Amino acid sequence: MSTDSNALGIFLRDRRSRLDPAVFGFSGRRRTPGLRREEVAQRANISPTWYTWLEQGRGGAPSSDVLNRIANGLMLTEPEREHLFILGLGRPPEVRYRAIEGISPRLQRLIDTLEVSPALVRTAAWDIVAWNRAATVVMTDYGSLAPEDRNVLRLLFCNPNVRNVQHDWETMARFVVGAFRADAARAGATSEVAELVGELSLASPEFKRIWQENDVISHGEGTKRLRHPVLGDIALEYSGFAIDGRPDLNMVVYNPVDPDVAERIRRLVLEKSGSRS
Repeated sequence: MSTDSNALGIFLRDRRSRLDPAVFGFSGRRRTPGLRREEVAQRANISPTWYTWLEQGRGGAPSSDVLNRIANGLMLTEPEREHLFILGLGRPPEVRYRAIEGISPRLQRLIDTLEVSPALVRTAAWDIVAWNRAATVVMTDYGSLAPEDRNVLRLLFCNPNVRNVQHDWETMARFVVGAFRADAARAGATSEVAELVGELSLASPEFKRIWQENDVISHGEGTKRLRHPVLGDIALEYSGFAIDGRPDLNMVVYNPVDPDVAERIRRLVLEKSGSRS
């Protein structure tokens, strides 16, 4: 970050100079590379005078709407947009929820290295978008489900098999609903999950009752207990991890407390993998 008193203006000029005018349909000879100030203002739908003042460090703090327009006009990436807000307003922008269908191959390879620790990646709506082999044998075979059914709340409240393996279903259900509410709000996804909440409220009186209690819970670390049909009663310590640059995604890793359980998971993973080959 620049130590100059007009760090915002320096950042704007730098990003403006990196853009090719021809790409945006602007022509004419130029003494310096990039877009002109009035061209950025035109793309951002703001006053050229106001934009000029921002680059010159005059005019006071811009609004979040103006910064969002400038970010779009300058084709900023999400990290660049966040940096723009920090320079202009001293805080990150409000979170904008983005629905996703999968994760990067790099992240998938990472969770695949966890041989005996089930790992999941879920959205703010608690849709499971990635998992490893240990999760398949310990939690649920998510690959056998339709994408719309790979939702933690749908499974917990509407799938008898998932419900029956919970050591204390009521406590788990309350925890999941409270953490789900917090995640959706944090990721700016409250409107996106409204349909799911309505659907579950009709399908499950228990969900409706717990949801109306309005509890909010942080999903950080804890212990999950399961009555597994093959592994028996097992305890798994879990930790949640944020994924940098994606406030709508969260990775949860479950680690067996008992080394004997870890070995049994390893054998079960190998057995299931062998039966599929």
